[in-house]
Amino acid sequence: MNRELEKGKVGSSFDDFLKEQGTYEETTEQAVKRVLAYQLETAMKESGINKVEMAKQLKTSRSQLDRLLDPKNDKVTLAALSQAAKAVGRTLRLELQ
Repeated sequence: MNRELEKGKVGSSFDDFLKEQGTYEETTEQAVKRVLAYQLETAMKESGINKVEMAKQLKTSRSQLDRLLDPKNDKVTLAALSQAAKAVGRTLRLELQ
């Protein structure tokens, strides 16, 4: 039997790897933000809303909307995400597991 397999190194999950590296939480947060940004942009396209119209609905600037939709921006508030979701006819749902 392979020594690597015996030590539990082969076959461990990617989540375990990230936890060992100390980057699990940060990586998970970034992934969630990227998914939300993608979902908002997709919902905007499906609703026929461009960025100028979306910014008007949110009563904000186009540059602020760009920051909201930027998957790398980690300074977005839940309130801003909730307002953006409403503007495209969606709801923001969070849950603890």
